[in-house]
Amino acid sequence: MMKIITSAQMQALDRRTITEAGIPGKTLMERAGHAVSARLEEVFGSVRGKRVTVLCGKGNNGGDGFVVARLLHRKQAMVHVLAMASVAELTPDAASMYRQFTRVAGTSRTRPYSSTEPVHTLIRGSDLIVDALLGTGLSADVSGRYADAIDAINGAGRPVVAVDLPSGLHADTGKVLGHAVRAAVTVTFGLPKLGLYLNQGIDHAGQVTVADIGIPPSFIDEVDSRTTLVTGSFVQRTLPVRRPSSHKGTFGHAGLIAGSVGKTGAAAMAAQAALRVGAGLVTVAIPSSVNDVLEAKLLEAMTAPMPETKARTFSRNAFERLSAFIAGRTAVAIGPGLSTHPETVELVQSLVKQLAKPAVLDADALNALAGRASLLTECKQPPILTPHPGEMARLEPDATAQSVNADRIGTATRFARERGVFLVLKGARTVIARPDGAVAICPTGNPGMATAGTGDVLTGMTVGLLAQGLPPWEAACVATYLHGYAGDLTAAALGPAGMVAGDVIAQIPHALKACHEG
Repeated sequence: MMKIITSAQMQALDRRTITEAGIPGKTLMERAGHAVSARLEEVFGSVRGKRVTVLCGKGNNGGDGFVVARLLHRKQAMVHVLAMASVAELTPDAASMYRQFTRVAGTSRTRPYSSTEPVHTLIRGSDLIVDALLGTGLSADVSGRYADAIDAINGAGRPVVAVDLPSGLHADTGKVLGHAVRAAVTVTFGLPKLGLYLNQGIDHAGQVTVADIGIPPSFIDEVDSRTTLVTGSFVQRTLPVRRPSSHKGTFGHAGLIAGSVGKTGAAAMAAQAALRVGAGLVTVAIPSSVNDVLEAKLLEAMTAPMPETKARTFSRNAFERLSAFIAGRTAVAIGPGLSTHPETVELVQSLVKQLAKPAVLDADALNALAGRASLLTECKQPPILTPHPGEMARLEPDATAQSVNADRIGTATRFARERGVFLVLKGARTVIARPDGAVAICPTGNPGMATAGTGDVLTGMTVGLLAQGLPPWEAACVATYLHGYAGDLTAAALGPAGMVAGDVIAQIPHALKACHEG
């Protein structure tokens, strides 16, 4: 896990690094510029012969931009710098980097930014644009020439690499301050900034890379942040080890209580996902009359037919058998495709009150708890809840999906604390919260996953990891990361528009393999 920090915390880290660790600001600037130029070529290929326009502000963000321009010039890119300020107006370190650039590239490669057509033509004619206009300290709306420059960048229709943070974005909230650059790639320094993962920051930041610029680890350890980013290295360390002596019993028996007439697909996808993430055995409890339908969809998973209502959903008469079913499993998931039939709702509430196994509650199990979330405090073990914003709103009095999305971290943290549960609040940059107030943000996933069934896949992956012995926090974080990673692999292969949940399931083994290999 990597700490996510605010603008003020980053500024304090920079100051300590310069004053206490004795690393000059120009050295940090040089490292930042190297990180940006390296990431730019990693994503877009060699810059040799490409037209690159770098827009530099008057602060240290602009100084980073001058370093990028110098390095790209040395790699034989056709670099032009548009400066928002005269040399006299630049910070001392930025002025030093400006002079270094002009020594190697000449003054003809730098011109002051203006709103004239020749400057806009230069921007539109670029192969790549580097945004080094405004840094993390911005707190007021952007106006004047900076606003015009941002609009020119966005209007160019060219790939943009943002230095530390897309200009015009609030570093802490992710809100657009009047105008903000839409970047394809953002290279942020030291530690990730909170605004990159919230609100409009998600759309404006593009692919986010965190670059190490040499801030001492001891300084980072002392930063007070309970918000972290789930990282690939964390997932790699946490995934269960598959020893040569292992057998299917080693990796647990996951149970799913899922399905009803017309909704056996949800149960099937959750079961397949649990198997694909490595569970040794999976059994699905299903209303009896749709058992044959589910069996036709599953090969490797087993089924357990249960008493049902006339509407072909679980009946309250299934309570004893389902209680025994749960007791015989390593971990259990309740919810996919259950329906909201009154008798099924009553059954779910009774099961939740006596849960004593590692558990995931999703979909209709969450709907059954609408207005009854206090039942969660009766669970013998804290379960993992995986709501989307609409389901979250039904669990919270007076909440709406809009109010949940407006404060995703706050909503998730409060609920997890008050109810003593682990909460996975799904959506763009899924938030994972735990009862002690710590929260993590998942960086993987894409809009192609906004399709029916992907939530059932996440439920199956989570219970599959619980069955393999991962504690709830680790299971929730790892499942969410792998789920998003599998979705990203799918989008890369198929494009986001035509993805379906089954495509994501097929990519789970590839995501696992990539994480195991680091």
